[in-house]
Amino acid sequence: MNQKNVTLSVENLTTQFFTKEGVVDAVNDVSFSLKEGEVLGLVGESGSGKSVTGFSILGLVDEPGRVTGGRIMFKGRDLTQLSEREYRALRGSDISMVFQDPMMTLNPVLRIDTQMMEAIRAHEKVSKQAARARAIETLEMVGIPSPKERLEAYPHQFSGGMRQRVAFATALLNKPSLIVADEPTTALDVTIQAQILHETQKLCRETGTSLIWITHDLTVVAGLADKVCVMYAGRVVETGSVDQVLDTPKHPYTEGLIGSVPSHNNRGQPLAQIPGMTPSLLNLPPGCAFQSRCKYADNHCQQSPSVSALQDGHSVSCHHFTQVASHV
Repeated sequence: MNQKNVTLSVENLTTQFFTKEGVVDAVNDVSFSLKEGEVLGLVGESGSGKSVTGFSILGLVDEPGRVTGGRIMFKGRDLTQLSEREYRALRGSDISMVFQDPMMTLNPVLRIDTQMMEAIRAHEKVSKQAARARAIETLEMVGIPSPKERLEAYPHQFSGGMRQRVAFATALLNKPSLIVADEPTTALDVTIQAQILHETQKLCRETGTSLIWITHDLTVVAGLADKVCVMYAGRVVETGSVDQVLDTPKHPYTEGLIGSVPSHNNRGQPLAQIPGMTPSLLNLPPGCAFQSRCKYADNHCQQSPSVSALQDGHSVSCHHFTQVASHV
């Protein structure tokens, strides 16, 4: 890979939480990379570590958690070595985050123009007029009608979908090189979700902004992402292009996720499910964490599988990936 085009390279990232019950490896030896303008789908069930991965990149993991291993290389700079002051200068300018709840971004008692203009002027010395003009332009970019009038409104005067668009616009204000979006369309209806996904994909193509889209929804990933990382119990178990992972999955967990999508099930029949529950990160089994739920599991699975590189960037951590491939 041409390193000049790589925006982000996460290398063996480990993030742990030090609790009274014990040490939780929320993110365990995770690696992936992202080029300019590329969209990465980070997929997995609740508790798989995908959101903590996003927070780790932004330096937003609070006590009792902290990044304890690996590197996060952003445009050649190791983010794990930054001070809080340096991180604060980077957040909102070169790296932005969009949360699932837009009210984590928006202040309910301030008008939209105040919030957006402050977000610009915190990182650049520009006039209020220039900041306002950029705010209007960015709102227009994400499909907000009548942006001049909308700037003077308060967050409670927007619908949920419109608030999420404003949150996206705020993330885009300073033309970041990377956006981390943590399940930002989960609570929205399908029509609004489709509109936001379309605008997001278009923006990445036009601006060269890289995007990490954290989700449990494979249908969203199928239409948005270029690459997919599937996470389970804090580890990446499969990585590849969206076509490789969704059309020819090699890990039993990925196979199970795809099989449980409603459109893959016969009408009138019970939905397919992955049996069992995600194991506690405080008490993971030796070897492969998925073995208790896996139909292919055998004695080999008592040993942790190594990463098998397949072809064209497709890789998987599983002892039985050839069996999975034969069943797809």
